[in-house]
Amino acid sequence: MSRRLKIVTWNVNGLRSAYRKGLRQYIGEEQPDVLCLQEIRVHPAELDSSMQPPQDYHQYFAPASMRKGYSGVAIMSCIGFDTVTVGMGIERFDREGRFLRADRGKLTLVSLYCPKGYSPDDARHAPEKVERLRFKLDFYRALIATVQQLRRQGRAVILSGDFNTAHTERDLARPKENTQTSGFLPEERAAFDQLLATGLVDVFRHFVPDGGHYTWWSQRRGARERNIGWRIDYHLVDEKLLPFVRAAYLQPHVLGSDHCPAVVELDRAVLDG
Repeated sequence: MSRRLKIVTWNVNGLRSAYRKGLRQYIGEEQPDVLCLQEIRVHPAELDSSMQPPQDYHQYFAPASMRKGYSGVAIMSCIGFDTVTVGMGIERFDREGRFLRADRGKLTLVSLYCPKGYSPDDARHAPEKVERLRFKLDFYRALIATVQQLRRQGRAVILSGDFNTAHTERDLARPKENTQTSGFLPEERAAFDQLLATGLVDVFRHFVPDGGHYTWWSQRRGARERNIGWRIDYHLVDEKLLPFVRAAYLQPHVLGSDHCPAVVELDRAVLDG
């Protein structure tokens, strides 16, 4: 057994599609201790026998209940958890399958899929898009309150997932062209600031200060080949766990989705807290 705890987060853009494109092989080769998945777009009952992880892995799901083929998160793990909780306890968010919490000792790990938003300029054409931006910011506020509560309880929190926000200009290839694009709006970036202020650290940025590293690329015009992308998938790790973090990196060479996996490795001692 490795002395490191490897946690991977990956927006797979459809779990069934990911299996067809080699997800099981990826798990076998990488052997993550925990794999947090977003945008699974499936209910577990819809997965056939060929769409299962290696037998050492337990699976936990928070699918969307509002409609089929939408959103949803999952955790696959070969370590045990004390409890697994679906949702934040707020129905308007939980029905979209965006939050799955796993606890072990004092450690709380969350597979997270934040909503998309839209530019305020869209109000002239589609008011419902502006409502989704409000929904996204409300989700961030609820998430911030949840993290604050967990930390007050003495829990060490790791949020792993797709936050649908590029935090700084280093986190997207063309920041000047996207100042009015959802995912890089000032209010979205401010919400991300407030989330970090709860006591969380963007561990990839802690290790890699330079730009040019992304986790999502448009599927149009060869954006991935030209590395014109956005970094919107993160591991946000409780600052008190930072001494245990050994590595954080991205895997842009791994295909199968318009996102790539993001990895954090910690000393396994975090499991003993």
